[in-house]
Amino acid sequence: MLSSFEISSQTSNSIRRLSPYISTLLLFLVLLPICGLAQQPDSVKKTSTSLITTVRGQVVDDASGQPLPGINVKLVGGRYGTIADPDGKFELNAAGAFTHVTFSYIGYQTITKVIKPGQVNVLHVRLHDSQTQLKEVKVVSGKKQRYRNKGNPAVELIQQVIDHKKQNRMESADYLQYDQYERINLSFIDVPSKLMNSRYFKMYQFMLDTVKTNGQTQVLLPAYLSEKQYQNYYRKDPAKSISVLKAQKEANILKFIDTAGLDIYMNRLYGNNIDIYDNNVFIITNQFLSPIADHSPNYYKFFITDTIQTGKEKLIELSFTPRTKGDLLFEGKLLVSMTGNYAVRGCELDVNKQININFMRALKITLDFEQNPNGKYFLSKSDVKADFGILKNKGLGLMGERTVIFSNYIADKPLPAAFYDGKELQVAPDADKPDTSYWAHQRPDTLSDHQAKMYPRIARLEKMPQFKRATWFAATFTGGYAKAGPVMIGPIGTVYSRDSQEGSRFQIGGRTTTDLSKSIYFEGFGAYGTRDKTFKYNIATFYSFNKTPFYRYPNDYIKASYLYDVDVPGRDLSTINQQAALSSFSTGKTIYWLYSKVAKIEYVKDFENHFSFDLAFRNWNQRPAASLAFQYNNEANTLVHDLTTSELNLAFRYAPHEQILQGSVYRHTVYSKYPIMNLQINHGFKGLFNGSYDFTSVKASIFKRFYLSQLGFTDITLLGNYLVGKVPFPLLNIAPANQSLAYDEDAYNQQTYLEFVSDHYAGINLTHSFSGFLLNKFPLIRHLKWREYLSAKILFGGLRNENNPLYSNNLFRFPTGGNGANGTYALGTKPYIEAGVGIGNIFKFLRIDGIKRFNYLDHPGAAEYGVKFSFAPDF
Repeated sequence: MLSSFEISSQTSNSIRRLSPYISTLLLFLVLLPICGLAQQPDSVKKTSTSLITTVRGQVVDDASGQPLPGINVKLVGGRYGTIADPDGKFELNAAGAFTHVTFSYIGYQTITKVIKPGQVNVLHVRLHDSQTQLKEVKVVSGKKQRYRNKGNPAVELIQQVIDHKKQNRMESADYLQYDQYERINLSFIDVPSKLMNSRYFKMYQFMLDTVKTNGQTQVLLPAYLSEKQYQNYYRKDPAKSISVLKAQKEANILKFIDTAGLDIYMNRLYGNNIDIYDNNVFIITNQFLSPIADHSPNYYKFFITDTIQTGKEKLIELSFTPRTKGDLLFEGKLLVSMTGNYAVRGCELDVNKQININFMRALKITLDFEQNPNGKYFLSKSDVKADFGILKNKGLGLMGERTVIFSNYIADKPLPAAFYDGKELQVAPDADKPDTSYWAHQRPDTLSDHQAKMYPRIARLEKMPQFKRATWFAATFTGGYAKAGPVMIGPIGTVYSRDSQEGSRFQIGGRTTTDLSKSIYFEGFGAYGTRDKTFKYNIATFYSFNKTPFYRYPNDYIKASYLYDVDVPGRDLSTINQQAALSSFSTGKTIYWLYSKVAKIEYVKDFENHFSFDLAFRNWNQRPAASLAFQYNNEANTLVHDLTTSELNLAFRYAPHEQILQGSVYRHTVYSKYPIMNLQINHGFKGLFNGSYDFTSVKASIFKRFYLSQLGFTDITLLGNYLVGKVPFPLLNIAPANQSLAYDEDAYNQQTYLEFVSDHYAGINLTHSFSGFLLNKFPLIRHLKWREYLSAKILFGGLRNENNPLYSNNLFRFPTGGNGANGTYALGTKPYIEAGVGIGNIFKFLRIDGIKRFNYLDHPGAAEYGVKFSFAPDF
């Protein structure tokens, strides 16, 4: 039986097996029929000010007359701006007497138009492309001449950009301050007509909107809009970044569903901090190689496609494309300044249709840079648009956009040293600002028509009883708990299960919510097995010192609990919980069972730097069942009915810079380049509350993900343990085995339960995902977009003679096996090794791993080869 902290640690590690991010996204798509939302255009109340200047119209290409999407529209002398929609149309409303507006875009000449302040100005703008071409450069089709880096002026230019990265990036300043405005907008598109026209949707017709994309009108259902304002501070040495959240506002039709931390996930999905000067750009839960990475010419093709001469400088447009279309690489354009610093002035990043990313229909990233008084070009605007759907080209989808505007840069002006000792993320006391007039004056650009309508429409929606009932069903489905007043019944997924000891197991449980008390919480379950005819139960009570539920971050609570349940020694419960369908099927027989009674009191504390500790006292009684027996190695072979230990447990966890997506059951760590470290110390007391043994156990682990751009990523876990004291085998380290058909990254998939025990060990678990990098090179299968995995697990260790019943008296005999099952063995000087090869993304969700066990094959029933399955939908 595992301690609560061990289960929490396993839950954290198990997130690497599932991808909660895509699960959340897919749930949005699935839940639409449940939530039942739709609309027709609605009026918007504009903020009344003394003087409002409005500019609207359309931008087209001068030569072809075709609409130009993505054009930057900005009022001169202010911070207000917007971007033209897919049809080149724009609308900009700003408080103030503005007289000029500029239109700019990479590859086109910037123009300025005179407008009338305080009035509505309707403009039809024609942009001219650059007239100055590089006549000495020829772009030749790859069919006629092989592309080469050597002697290619485009590659020579990009190498200059790479060589000057350090001096051009924002971090080159010793100190830096700037303001940041961030907006995320999500909307459903291609809502089925049958759904919109159904009788049930009539009450929601006010929610629907329309949008034109590529000349076609699509029905749009707004779902989420978030706005935030930050003040950011950076110090180069010693490195420190501080963000102060000054204001925020949100409208979310799914907020009744358990999506705590949704904004964190959305920022990660749409590029939290897109830095073109970094070697890698993290977006859509993947790492893309930047076109100006140190070794980018090895993976990209570059072409000079245009030059632009402005009054101040000469700019060169570089186009780029991946050498291999299916790799995680961008294609697009860079605009490079030729003033001598080779700074990036703007860029467009897209992806081709052959890229190995699921559910994504389109992606476009636009970055704009402006020159600051110190001569540096700093990022002024970042705009990311991405569309997702179950089907690649049609059907219900999710359209999202993240816009970030940076302004008021102040370089090399330090604040007092004490300021930089503050927290990395700070929130102003009055940060929640729902007032519409505040944002109308502080927002540096203008909301689109459908964005502006979201706030009043969702406020109306939230008051509707029908919507509240629909979201109750949605919350039950996604969160696993059904809320009934101050109580949540669940988890729903544990209502029924089956195993060889209990037969059919029926369980019902629940917990209280903040509706009952914000400080005191209760949780528990009752279960019954039809084969063992035994009632199991758990009851726990929590006192929260920070008035935060125990299942939310940050924890600061004391807990008292009593548990009586059945378990298998050495089984990883996280696999059973998260992939129950597969874990119901096992390889070999499971004949070792325990009935455990655990009385426990513990204190859990999370700190804001994501350091946490768990201090607990546990009294644990284990009673063997089925073929498992506790039997002394004396001449009488004395049987022991049960085993009791009294333990003091102290556990530490540190996950620097961790971001969390919270659910009703689990915390999901949004993995990054930073490690996650765990340390646990257990001490047993003989004679205390019937405790039978004195012992001390120290266990440690460290997990880290290494991103390798288009080559994928590698997860490495280092683990170790040392136990001091003489104890029987149930108290030794039992290697976590996995006899189910579900693949488990943290367990030994070719071991059987209770096969290996030790009192000291060290191990390494490694999994590498190529993200399709290899299979993309095979013409016959690359269209399947499969992804390849390699895994390896090595466990070193041993068992001292004092803990081995073959050499020491007054110990329990090791189980000898039988009925086709292995017995129990001491881990020897020879390490246990298993390795596997996997193919994932089959039908976008299935992964199959073939596992080979390299040694200890002489154990009865040991299988050299095995096949495991897992369901892990991911981008």
